[in-house]
Amino acid sequence: MVSKFAVALCALVAVAAVAEAGYVAHAPADYHHVPNYSFEYGVADAHTGDKKSQSETRHGDVVKGHYSLVEPDGTTRTVHYTADAHNGFNAHVTKSGHAVHAAPAYHAAAPAYHAAPLAYGYAHAAPVVAHPHGAPLAFATPLGYGHGFAKINRGY
Repeated sequence: MVSKFAVALCALVAVAAVAEAGYVAHAPADYHHVPNYSFEYGVADAHTGDKKSQSETRHGDVVKGHYSLVEPDGTTRTVHYTADAHNGFNAHVTKSGHAVHAAPAYHAAAPAYHAAPLAYGYAHAAPVVAHPHGAPLAFATPLGYGHGFAKINRGY
């Protein structure tokens, strides 16, 4: 009888220690819940001229939103989009404003260069040296992913 009591007491102490340490089993998480979110943000930087915004909402498998940004030519591109399992992704793109293109920059003609005058009134070429075994030969493939090779013929 005493041994049964000791075993029960040890089991009770072990359960209390596990519960106090935080190892108590929790209810399983529901990984099939309906996702819902909504967000928006915007940027308007006067120094760089960067101006853009976005807004999006989701309920289950249906996503709706829009974003807009200023293009380099000064127009504003606005995109309204929806996405769902039945229709897929659909976007409606509009542009507003007037495009402004900078005038082409004027480039002056490059100055004409002439050969320097000859010091003694004649020119000579560098000496030609003939090698009895020929020039080294090399073959290689850039970014060959291990398939390239190099062969150098030294003429030995």
